Amino acid sequence: MTERTRRVDYWQDLDAPKPTSRKASASVFVQDDAGRLLLLRRTDNDLWTIPTGGIKKGETVAQCAVRECREETGLTVEIIGLVGVFSDPGHVIVYLHGDKVDEVRQPINVCLRAKVVAGEVQPDPREAQEVRWIAPTGLDTYRMHPAIKRRIDVGLRGGDPYIE
Repeated sequence: MTERTRRVDYWQDLDAPKPTSRKASASVFVQDDAGRLLLLRRTDNDLWTIPTGGIKKGETVAQCAVRECREETGLTVEIIGLVGVFSDPGHVIVYLHGDKVDEVRQPINVCLRAKVVAGEVQPDPREAQEVRWIAPTGLDTYRMHPAIKRRIDVGLRGGDPYIE
């Protein structure tokens, strides 16, 4: 049995390890007709998040967002807008394989707004423990990283795209 990679997120922590890489990712902010938000609970840190993942070579930001949503939730989405670009240097992610640090990443995330066009909720057990549609008023009961909460708050607020 192979050991899973774990991740530890740091936020505005002066004692966080120094980054060894800076990589781009895409996330997708999806609401249903009732205004509920699509969330999943990650397998690597047990936190709730919106669908998110690293951009692969030969792939656009939008293609990445659509792929990650489908892989993590079973739902196919269509991109309909930009929530924002999130690049706060105070967010650092440590990837561990066992006790060994594989990478210390400072992420750059492009968060896109999307709508579901096909599929049924079916989490990939390697990516998500569960997937739920959550009313915005209930978000405070879900444990999530402050960087994800910021993306969600910006998405819920609407208006012009957020850039940091």
